[in-house]
Amino acid sequence: MRLATIIFTLLLIAGGAAGQQQLRIGNAAPEFTAQSLEGGVFDSKQLQGKVIVMTFWSTRCAVCHGEIPKLNQLVERYRGKDVVFLALTMENDARIEPYLKKNPFTFSIIPNSFGVLLKFADMDAGGRVNMGYPAHFLISRSGKIGHRTDGFDKASNIDAQIQKLLVSD
Repeated sequence: MRLATIIFTLLLIAGGAAGQQQLRIGNAAPEFTAQSLEGGVFDSKQLQGKVIVMTFWSTRCAVCHGEIPKLNQLVERYRGKDVVFLALTMENDARIEPYLKKNPFTFSIIPNSFGVLLKFADMDAGGRVNMGYPAHFLISRSGKIGHRTDGFDKASNIDAQIQKLLVSD
């Protein structure tokens, strides 16, 4: 009976740990395919060899709104280099198109991206998404998580991490 209790307890602990997904720097990035607002398709397997900058954002996120101009500067800085900029939002086209007319975002916009978010977000033991906005993931040329961060004013650090990833792989 005691052995059965110990085994049951270990299974509960293992099950809880398995529910706590966390992508760590250096681990392979989850594969994804997503369609942009403009109709282009982005496949992470086909983007290998490039640095991928992913920003998860929302039109309702004040921090995201304030960071967009800084992120747009990064797009300009790396234009013509092996860097792809993707802005993923769970919102649909009808919600984001009016927002983008007033607040241009020069990343490739990926609407309806809840499925991709689930691949990148941390999950707690109860299976709930645990991700702050904006959240940023940088994927190296070899397809590994090179950097991840979330919250206020991360653009300058993202710039330094892009430079690092461009020379490291």
